[in-house]
Amino acid sequence: MKPLLDVRGLVTEFPGPSGKGLRAVDDISFQLSRGEVLGLVGESGSGKSVTGFSLMGLIDKPGKVTAGQILFDGEDLVAASPERRRGLRGRRIAMVFQDPMMTLNPVLRIGTQITESLHAHERISRRAARARAREALAMVGIPSPDERLDAYPHEFSGGMRQRVAIAIAMLHQPDLIIADEPTTALDVTIQAQIISEFQKLTEEQGTAVIWITHDLAIVSSLADRIAVMYGGRIIETGGIASVLETPRHPYTHGLIRSVPSENSRGSRLAQIPGVTPSLARMPDGCAFRTRCKRATEECHARPEQFGTELSYHRCFHPYEEVYA
Repeated sequence: MKPLLDVRGLVTEFPGPSGKGLRAVDDISFQLSRGEVLGLVGESGSGKSVTGFSLMGLIDKPGKVTAGQILFDGEDLVAASPERRRGLRGRRIAMVFQDPMMTLNPVLRIGTQITESLHAHERISRRAARARAREALAMVGIPSPDERLDAYPHEFSGGMRQRVAIAIAMLHQPDLIIADEPTTALDVTIQAQIISEFQKLTEEQGTAVIWITHDLAIVSSLADRIAVMYGGRIIETGGIASVLETPRHPYTHGLIRSVPSENSRGSRLAQIPGVTPSLARMPDGCAFRTRCKRATEECHARPEQFGTELSYHRCFHPYEEVYA
């Protein structure tokens, strides 16, 4: 069975100060099947959100996708016209943005924004659209949904605005949802409810999800596979259990060790030294080598994939055992 989403050699660049293109997404490839959840993790600046925007065709100029293919249900979205991309967005591919105000218009009522999204892709009466909008708000845990349809975004808290954005993304039961830190602003009770709704979509509707996050706890409970990004590249990927239990790449190893644990009360948290390099000062070879205690001269060369297409790492000196 062919994958729903097949990303091949995707490159997204932004012009640098010297005129040279800075690669925010650097030759990444992955596949996603229907009903599958991929956790895309990494520090801020690793290229996770830009990957999501690239898939949606929402890279602002002068940035652009300069190479690769995005095959969605067999159709190359990189070569598709802007009109075709607009027809797919919201209906078959939806995105939940980290900032809900990227989704919501501050001068329109919530009900108007939800029903407009319905009318854009479906022939539906105003009454039926309002009923669907009310159901969508109730689904994400917003109290008194009928009254809230007549409210404006500024009358909602940040967490409630995010719930509205999630409701809009789920309206058409799309084939693919790209969720960029969708539960960061939510309390744990609502967070669990939203995760449950996403799980229901994947199981009942076969919706595929790319869950962009830095929270490994959420990924471990939701995702089927994980892809770890650093410096615009996927540096390790595989099944959720295999990567989290036996990480191969030193960066993945460091991320997992930095998570607080009940088994290490009173001890200092492990940390990855240094900071993520800027695109303009990306080290040659392995981008992580300046922060890696296992780095050698060999790491000045660019590491290729070691492993299979669905489970690999990019490191010359991987860990062989968990926390070795």
